[in-house]
Amino acid sequence: MVTDHRTGQSPPATPPSGAAVGLTIFAGIVMITVGMFQAIQGIVALFNDTFYVVGQKWTFSFDITTWGWIHLLAGALLVVAGFFLFQGAVWARVVGVGVAIISAVLNLMWLPYYPVWSMLIIALDVFVIWALTVHGRDVAK
Repeated sequence: MVTDHRTGQSPPATPPSGAAVGLTIFAGIVMITVGMFQAIQGIVALFNDTFYVVGQKWTFSFDITTWGWIHLLAGALLVVAGFFLFQGAVWARVVGVGVAIISAVLNLMWLPYYPVWSMLIIALDVFVIWALTVHGRDVAK
């Protein structure tokens, strides 16, 4: 805590900027939406192994059921981190960036199974990362 050496009082706290709050809310909404998309993608992979068809063989060729569990877990993490962003938890911003990075990498590996959808999710993850990092400490309480 910084104090004024002349008065011995700490300076008044500046409220977070409206843009920082708006982008954090945007990131939370997109994280919850992407998390639900990921979870649905995982559930489809778990219950219908033949829905996703691989066009080309890539290095990351897991069983569809394994991919289903991976997407379901990543989706749940995104939804939880997005929810805690609305609670104002600063740690949720850090976790949100980390989970969005993991989601983007997972969808890069998922490209041979569902390319257009994967690119859409990667783009949304990039927007989330940008929205959570653009204002730095402006949103901190």
